[in-house]
Amino acid sequence: MIARIIEYSGRNRLVVVLLVVLLSAWGFWALKHIPLDAIPDLSDTQVIVYTEWTGRSPDLIEDQITFPITTTLLAAPKVEAVRDSLISQFLHLRHF
Repeated sequence: MIARIIEYSGRNRLVVVLLVVLLSAWGFWALKHIPLDAIPDLSDTQVIVYTEWTGRSPDLIEDQITFPITTTLLAAPKVEAVRDSLISQFLHLRHF
C-alpha cells in the first residue's frame, strides 16, 4: 500500500504539491482562528474569602467568623497555608 502511494506521488507531482499547499493553508487558517491558551496557570489553587459584618467590633468578627473559617480550612486535606487579615470590619482570608 505504501509502495503504491509513493509510486502515485512520483507520477503525479502536481497533485501532491496542490495537496500540500491546500493542507498548509488550512493549517494556517486554523492557527489564526482557533483560540489557544498559550500560557496555562501553573500556580497553586487559592481560595480568597471576603466577609463584611457592619456595625460589629473587630474582636467579635475574629471570634465569630475568622476563627471558625480558619480552623475549618486548616482541617481540609492538602492545605499548605491559611492566612487571614482583619482590617477595619473586612475579613480577607487566603487559603493555599
